[in-house]
Amino acid sequence: MRVMAIVVRIIHQFFRDKRTLALMIVAPMFVLLLMDFVFNGEEYTPVIAVSDNVPDAVVDKLKEAGANVKELSAKQARKQLDDQEIDAWLNMNGSAPHITLEGSDPTANQAALATVQKAFQSMVPTPSFQLKTTYWHGSSDMASFDYFGPVLIGFFIFFFVFLIAGVSFLRERTNGTLERLMATPLRRWEIVAGYMIGFGLFTTVQASLISWFAIDVLDMMMEGSFGYVLIITFLLAMTALALGMLLSAFANSELQMMQFIPLVVIPQVFFSGLFNLDTMEEWLRSLSVVMPLTYGANALRDIMVRGQGWSTIAADIYVLLGFTVLFMVLNVVALKKYRKL
Repeated sequence: MRVMAIVVRIIHQFFRDKRTLALMIVAPMFVLLLMDFVFNGEEYTPVIAVSDNVPDAVVDKLKEAGANVKELSAKQARKQLDDQEIDAWLNMNGSAPHITLEGSDPTANQAALATVQKAFQSMVPTPSFQLKTTYWHGSSDMASFDYFGPVLIGFFIFFFVFLIAGVSFLRERTNGTLERLMATPLRRWEIVAGYMIGFGLFTTVQASLISWFAIDVLDMMMEGSFGYVLIITFLLAMTALALGMLLSAFANSELQMMQFIPLVVIPQVFFSGLFNLDTMEEWLRSLSVVMPLTYGANALRDIMVRGQGWSTIAADIYVLLGFTVLFMVLNVVALKKYRKL
């Protein structure tokens, strides 16, 4: 009977917390739905540029092999390789073909190489030569960890800062600290700014140490400036901090704060660059524009793998700044529920 009393109490507790009960059912199905969209997407179609010295027969075979073929000059091809608008550039060095791979995405590299090899092997008679391959970014020695590493740096910084900030701010509220602050002449924006700066000092140290560990200790590929990496990781941490503080206003316990993880953090993983967005449906790809981690991961990959500078990552920086300011403003608005200042 005493055991049954405990069972009944737990059942009643779950039914009183309908959000937890619903999330236990909805969240796994939501994540599985996202995985279905991602992994059952279309096969990746490589975009291959060809020079005017590539025979028409080769161009026709590339199209038959499934490539999206562009005819570009050498100057245009180099620019589009820099802008990641093409996956490879094929030109003829005498009678031998030479392919230049964009290099930063292993999936695109393999697809482009396989398509070019298939095209030449389908020709009759089959040409006898060795395909020369060079990399615009990266190299043939580039490991998968080098490609996924920048995304993982951004994800772990975002995830842990979001979680720690949300739980810490929730404790400030449940312990009465926030209520006492609201009883002072402090304005709402001053409270938000104070918490952002206070927590931000520690998140900055955390982001810096994680970046240093990944690059210097784990020897992750680093082609660009470490200073730019620190800027991006700092902005990602501040965005996660502001978002965690905001969502903690809608949680009454640490368990409820955890419930935001499958709804807010996990979906961002699918749109951050760990999976190729080009294989997804267009409507699904459009969701990435509201995911802060998308911009952080893209900028980190541009810096670490492609060696790009300010002109390339500036747009991502401005977007992350915009997310941080937006979440801070919403935090100020959310504090209205405690006291009107």
